Amino acid sequence: MVAIEQDSLRLLVGMHRIVRHLRRTSASSTLHPTQFIALMLIGDEQPIRIGEIATRVPCSQPTATTTVATLEAAGLARRQSDVLDGRATAVVLTPLGDEMVEAAGRHAVDDLTKLLDRLSDDDRALVLAAGAVLSQMADDL
Repeated sequence: MVAIEQDSLRLLVGMHRIVRHLRRTSASSTLHPTQFIALMLIGDEQPIRIGEIATRVPCSQPTATTTVATLEAAGLARRQSDVLDGRATAVVLTPLGDEMVEAAGRHAVDDLTKLLDRLSDDDRALVLAAGAVLSQMADDL
């Protein structure tokens, strides 16, 4: 295997292992990963249409619809008329959803900080800088 392929595979496996670890130790563990990602996205982008949720998670439109319905049933999100187009609906967080996003964000930062604290200062800076690049890659999906 070519070195860049090995590095890419090592990055992929490492990211998956870290995410799995954080999922097991976080407050978000009560939600399915798609629900958690959608909840965080709604918190960042609200109001947001279900089609945009599907695009950004990414998942299918039916999965996004089911995910939003589950978040609604849990009292974490609600649908409302889209302010730009009254025929469409948008999704926003409820106060309980806001609390969960805040708590999950706090716990995730705390848990990740514990992992980052195991690194040297240089490696920690490298990982944190890579976060911006990885976030941009995810936004461009």
